[in-house]
Amino acid sequence: MKKIVLFDLDGTLTDSREGVLNSVRYMLKKMGLKSPGEAALRSFIGPPLKEMLETLYDLTESEAQSGIEFYREYYRNEGIKQLSVYSGIDELLTELSTEYYLAVATSKPEFFARQVLENTGLEKYFSGVFGADLTGERSKKADVIAYALNNLDKSPAVMIGDRKFDILGARKNAVKSIGVLYGFGDREELTEAQADIMVERVEEVAEAVKRAFLL
Repeated sequence: MKKIVLFDLDGTLTDSREGVLNSVRYMLKKMGLKSPGEAALRSFIGPPLKEMLETLYDLTESEAQSGIEFYREYYRNEGIKQLSVYSGIDELLTELSTEYYLAVATSKPEFFARQVLENTGLEKYFSGVFGADLTGERSKKADVIAYALNNLDKSPAVMIGDRKFDILGARKNAVKSIGVLYGFGDREELTEAQADIMVERVEEVAEAVKRAFLL
C-alpha cells in the first residue's frame, strides 16, 4: 500500500501571490477598509480569510463573511488565473507519483482548488483533492488535513507546505511535515512551528519525503 504525500497548494505547488493579493485588495476596497500595508497584506496568503479579517480589522463574523464573498467575487473571475506553477513541480510530481499516493490539502475552498489544478494541468498527478468548504465549517488547516486523512487509507503520511499553518496542522494530526522555503513563509516561521524538515528548493523535496518517512 502506497504511503501518502499531502501537498499544500498556494506557495507550495503554485505561486499565487498576484491573484490572492489582488483579490484581497478588491475585497478591502469594496468594504471601505484601509490596506494594512504590503507586509501585512502578504499574511493573507495561507490562513483562513475569515480568521485574518477578524484579527486585523476586528470584524464581526457577519462582516467577515461579507468580506469573503467580495474576495470570491474577484477571485473566481480573475484571481484564479493570476498564478504560475513553480519551476520543477511537474518533474517532482512525476517522480513522487510512481512511489506515493499524492493528494492536495489546502485551506482554499475545494471547488477553487480543483479549478486551479485543472487550469494548470496538475490534476493528473493527484488521487485526491481536499480543501475548505464554502460554508467555513472546515477552514483551519488541521481540519482539512484530518478531512483528507479520513478519506484516504490509513497509510503513513507526510504534509508539505510553506506556512506555519501547514506544519501545525500536520503536528495536530500526528503527521510528519516538510516546510518549503521557496513559498510565502520563511525559515523563522517554519522553525518556530517545528517543521520536521525544511528545504529551500523544489529539487530537494523528493529526497526530503524519503527522509520524513524514516523519522
